[in-house]
Amino acid sequence: MNHPAFLFTSRRAALVAIGSVSLALAACGGGSSTASTTPTPDTAGAATPAAGTKLSLSMVETTDLHTNVLSYDYYTTKDTNTLGLDRAATLIQAIRKDNPNTLLFDNGDTIQGTALADYQATVERVSCDQTLAIFKAMNYLKYDAMSVGNHEFNYGLDFLSQVTHNANWNPQYANCKGPDFPLVTANVYKSADKQGLYAPYTLLDRKFTASDGKAYTLKIGVIGFTPPPIMQWDKRWLEGNVYTEGVKEMAAKYVPEMRGKGADLVVALVHGGISTAPYSPTMENAAYYVADVPGIDAIFMGHSHSYFPDGKNYANIKGVDNVKGTIKGVPAIMGGFWGNSVGLMKMDLSWDGKQWKVSSATSSLQSINAKDASGAAVIIPADPAIKALIQAEHDATVKYVNTPIGATEYRIASQFTQVGDVSVVQLINDAQIAAYKSYADANLQQYASLPVLSAAAPFKMNFRATGYTDIPVGGVAIKNMADLYVYPNTLQAVKVTGADVKLWLEKSAQYFNTIDPSKTADQQLINPTFPSYNFDVIQGAGLTYQIDVTKPVGQRIVNLQMKGAALDPNAEVIVVTNNYRASGLGKFIGKTFPDSSYVIYESPDENREAIIAYVKAQQTLTRSKNASNRNWGFVKTPTAGKVLFESGPNALQIAIDDGITNVTLDSTKPDGSASIYQIHLGQ
Repeated sequence: MNHPAFLFTSRRAALVAIGSVSLALAACGGGSSTASTTPTPDTAGAATPAAGTKLSLSMVETTDLHTNVLSYDYYTTKDTNTLGLDRAATLIQAIRKDNPNTLLFDNGDTIQGTALADYQATVERVSCDQTLAIFKAMNYLKYDAMSVGNHEFNYGLDFLSQVTHNANWNPQYANCKGPDFPLVTANVYKSADKQGLYAPYTLLDRKFTASDGKAYTLKIGVIGFTPPPIMQWDKRWLEGNVYTEGVKEMAAKYVPEMRGKGADLVVALVHGGISTAPYSPTMENAAYYVADVPGIDAIFMGHSHSYFPDGKNYANIKGVDNVKGTIKGVPAIMGGFWGNSVGLMKMDLSWDGKQWKVSSATSSLQSINAKDASGAAVIIPADPAIKALIQAEHDATVKYVNTPIGATEYRIASQFTQVGDVSVVQLINDAQIAAYKSYADANLQQYASLPVLSAAAPFKMNFRATGYTDIPVGGVAIKNMADLYVYPNTLQAVKVTGADVKLWLEKSAQYFNTIDPSKTADQQLINPTFPSYNFDVIQGAGLTYQIDVTKPVGQRIVNLQMKGAALDPNAEVIVVTNNYRASGLGKFIGKTFPDSSYVIYESPDENREAIIAYVKAQQTLTRSKNASNRNWGFVKTPTAGKVLFESGPNALQIAIDDGITNVTLDSTKPDGSASIYQIHLGQ
């Protein structure tokens, strides 16, 4: 199918469309009556349409749901209107009411991400005859297909295969309960027999109604792609069991095959974003290069927790139109994350006498929180049927996360981690060191003479709307630990050199922009494109260091010392971290390790479990013992103008309580969503 001259809606038009959708909600009532409007498979065919017959098709994407089934925050144990598949479901049903010719896809990172997911995977693991809560909701919504994301592998291949009844991995899972729709990935293969872990694609026969009032069966080809770096990220589960191929190569292999089998339309579910870095078969965000493959009619993206098209993200990239929503002329979309929005791609097809061709396409983002054409707020209501489906699982999870484990005498908060508050990272680091030593003292005596450090990042510091860790004084429950450490990573330790530690910290220091002390205009301290979860703070064994933000990247770590003496670049040290960081450390710090022997300890237990055990042992956390190791700071540098950073609204008291005296409140955003703070680098 040739790429036509596409027509796309702008972000403004998309928001107007949201208002139209909201009006339709009154008709559908947010109930279950429209869930059955998804076309059902029909392979019987239909009469050949007359030349010029038109057909209007809607394709809806959810992505990176991360088991946010309900509009509920398990960290605060409160309802929220900012996320949730139950709210996105109402949008989906309204879209279907507007056009029954609708396909619904999910782009992966679906079964992990909330306390509900962890509860069903690791606390009270679902059995073969039980369906995961997220799949209960998706079955109700009658999804057509789903791609496999990287976080699908977080709980291991057996769990993943069981809950998706994947007999390709193990025949015993064939009859397990799971999704009523196919999962696809074209680039993950089993090591044992070189066969796909899942089918590379699916061909959906769907009957749609055309402009002549008649129904015609179209064959929709759906192909999926998983980020190849899963081999690093979940090495402990995947090494020796599966391997990956390049995304572009597999697209080039299978798209012609799909066309040869009669696909009228080919849709690529790429669990990745847009990167113009040189292509390689291990590339994480490969959508830009998938667009080079002939025969693809639409690209749905994910993984990056972003939005496309919105006129902001992926700007100034050759061949990418972030207003119209195209990549090298191919229509593309990324529909947010956590159920906070859905991607809607409308395609007009026409029959030219031999085949269906795309005559036009429009892309828009439909948000569960937006504004209508008049500017009034539109908060999409939740579909109550979804909560009813998973009420038991939800209640069990809420009970679990409220289980008390200890207390804290200080507020554990991440709002000022970027300027030296260690209340979040020290707790993680101390817990990781304690967990490692409890094992190493008995089993790794060969390393007993080496200093033990630990690396931890503030996972929630509002990178892409993640919010902040904020645990109040008082009782500490399991839910707070899930707030502190969001991911189900496992504990690992690496043996590296002092030089590696410096490279590690230099990478973390990329979190900051380069500051010109002589500049009188305001400057921003934080690089908004650098994820806060990569801002590792390394502590332990008397390690101290400073960051000079006036220096270029790679030259910012100064006065790196251990117990008051310069850290020997050749000295061997142990750093306790997580499986993601350990398995990809070479790439992270820009160094090639000769082999993987630098990983000396791989625990089967999650980092979060180590923190829970540590808090239970401490019983009461105190600032002097658990949050006073402020082992890093900025080199004092007076600046002519203001150096500013954004953080939580009106949160200065957190910094004051922690003794951070060189930060002041500059302003607060009119909507109260955040405050701007000034850091006085000369103090």
